[in-house]
Amino acid sequence: MSRNVKVVPAILTDDPSALEKMARQAETFTDFVQIDIMDGRFVPSRSITREQIVGLPDKLKWEVHLMVTNPEEYVADFKQAGASKVIFHHEATTSPHKVISRSRDLEIDIGLAINPETPVSAVVPYIDQVDSILLLTVTPGFYGSKFIPEVMDKVAELRAIRSGIKIGVDGGVKENNIREIASAGVDYICVGSAIFLQPDPAKSYRHLQSLVQGY
Repeated sequence: MSRNVKVVPAILTDDPSALEKMARQAETFTDFVQIDIMDGRFVPSRSITREQIVGLPDKLKWEVHLMVTNPEEYVADFKQAGASKVIFHHEATTSPHKVISRSRDLEIDIGLAINPETPVSAVVPYIDQVDSILLLTVTPGFYGSKFIPEVMDKVAELRAIRSGIKIGVDGGVKENNIREIASAGVDYICVGSAIFLQPDPAKSYRHLQSLVQGY
């Protein structure tokens, strides 16, 4: 059965001018992006802040991938900034339930991300409470990190537990592995450097999207 796999451009930068450039590029070829937020604590790198996101093109919808500690403290701010979904890391909080509850109170969709080394069993208590699961296929925090193929085995595990859960993959996606990723049964694939670091981001996006048609 085809899932109509969607390629989601992922914006990762610490430069407000680069954010604006990538957002303007993205709006020419898609209506939805993921924006990565890093605090320099959960991951070594830092990124743009919520304040710098305000002012994105109105027609561009976006979700935010929080690679931060204490993610519950960020939910309200990003809801206010216009995010359609907040994705937080299981490893970043001692109380995932608190983050989920905060998001439900604010009526914003909530996704749960897990790092490559985190087993599916860790998210079983939350899988019926979230809107999506994001599988990190790289060590998070850096553009261009190496893809870890073993992570894809988690897709079948998740489907066995909740067949309809929306599953995304993020990290290390390139032209030479995107079909394999799509064939594992995911719903969307986040792509950063293979779009935005290419000479023609729009052409790269459309090519990648064409490669996953029919999966």
